[in-house]
Amino acid sequence: MNPLISAASVIAAGLAVRLASIRPGVGQAELRGGAIERLEKARARLRKVEMEADQFRVNGYSEIEREKLNLINSTYKILEQLENYKNETIYFEQQRAINQVRQRVFQQALQGALGTLNSSLNNELHLRTISANIGLFGVMKEITD
Repeated sequence: MNPLISAASVIAAGLAVRLASIRPGVGQAELRGGAIERLEKARARLRKVEMEADQFRVNGYSEIEREKLNLINSTYKILEQLENYKNETIYFEQQRAINQVRQRVFQQALQGALGTLNSSLNNELHLRTISANIGLFGVMKEITD
């Protein structure tokens, strides 16, 4: 409970007790009238404080709701950013994997081409050697004939 409301309630209760204890007599009517007036003022202050407390409560609830909505909105923005970062990371990793596969395929193609060239050169070298030997045998045959 609001401390202002509690204090106003205590004051009003105290005035009511004093008012009840006043007995009719000389000057008592004036005292009683003053007490009634103070009691009414205390009640008016109590109503004012209660209305202010209600207003603070309403404003507090409104502020809480605004803060809650702000928190929800900022959370959604953060989640959206995280989702974007995740998608960018996935795209980057996919591109990296594709590039690695391309690089391996290219390396294998180069190795295959190099192997083909090497075997072709070896075959050509063998053919030249055979041709040269045939030529030598031909010259040797002419010499022996």
